[in-house]
Amino acid sequence: MKIVVRVKLLPTQEQASALQATLHACNQAANHVSAIAHTTGTKQNRALRAETYTHVKSNWGLGAQAAQHVIKKTCDAYAALKGSIKAGNLGRPGSKRHKAATGKPITFRPHAAQPYDDRMLSWQTEQRTVSIWTTKGRLKHLPFTGDDHQLQLLAQYRQGESDLLTQGGQWYLLATLDVPEAPQNPHPHGFIGVDLGIANIATTSTGHRHSGRKLNRTRENDRNLRTRLQHKGTRSAKRRAKRHAGKEARRTRDINHKISKHIVAEAQRTGRGIALEDLSGIRERARLKKPQRVTINSWAFGQLGAFIEYKARRVGVPVVHVTPAYTSQECSHCHHIDKRNRPNQAEFTCRNCGFVEHADLNASHVIAARGWWTWVCGAESQVPALTLVV
Repeated sequence: MKIVVRVKLLPTQEQASALQATLHACNQAANHVSAIAHTTGTKQNRALRAETYTHVKSNWGLGAQAAQHVIKKTCDAYAALKGSIKAGNLGRPGSKRHKAATGKPITFRPHAAQPYDDRMLSWQTEQRTVSIWTTKGRLKHLPFTGDDHQLQLLAQYRQGESDLLTQGGQWYLLATLDVPEAPQNPHPHGFIGVDLGIANIATTSTGHRHSGRKLNRTRENDRNLRTRLQHKGTRSAKRRAKRHAGKEARRTRDINHKISKHIVAEAQRTGRGIALEDLSGIRERARLKKPQRVTINSWAFGQLGAFIEYKARRVGVPVVHVTPAYTSQECSHCHHIDKRNRPNQAEFTCRNCGFVEHADLNASHVIAARGWWTWVCGAESQVPALTLVV
């Protein structure tokens, strides 16, 4: 299984300047390649390299490997855009979001991450240093640090490319690891259904609720602060908004890590699998009022699902995805589906058999049952090979 770990570089001021100049040059070159790809429609790596390689290498002072990685990075960005369009994440063709995404070339920020292969970057894991190529020459014996457990994994299982990036004035390398995964449990004793929502971020069929009420108040305050800073529009307000956005993202990631760890640990301890709703393209399918869209779409449910999947895969817990249709309206006892079964957000009362339960808990039982039948039918989940940063 492939995972990504982040290690922190400790450059001097002069070395940081060289790294910054390298990212600027690579991303300027990537913007040039992106403009050509958008104008000509050439978005395949080999064809685009034939058109742009010589110009990129000579005009921005890039080495041969760096120039090829810049072109490949651009092609990968257009491939990701194509995938988002196909999944319906950018709205219908002709919509404002769709036009904004496809009507102009993809642009790269000056500090966007740049991939490095083993010719451009070598690791000395015992000394905790790297040797890295820059536009101002190769930097040798550049120290790095990180979590001891992750550094042990880095020394054992590092494989493939690493990405150089900067955040908040700090420098990092994202390294890809190919970690052996535990054998999957072939005979799970049922499934834990996980219902995702707003009042409760995650409710499991075993009765655990990860409440979002306190968090929702914090998120509302965050939105209000962001709105005030956007209306103010000064340079200091923009800087503060950027810092605050990073804080929100870190808080979200931390909470999602904790929730996913708890769910996977419970499934491993009880010998069960995990059933999740297949929420791909949900933003396009859902018909919500604007205030509801802001509330529902602002939490990273996709990130939470990805965290659950990769943590489950590391310990051999099977994961299946089920259709989310009518999970909130179906009775977990008699499986009668009726819109009136859900009189309010928190309550479920079956109009057929009279069963009464908390709405989120009932939905999690429905998801668990669907997960079991999905497993029996042989439609196991295929967990993505590459996950988010751990």
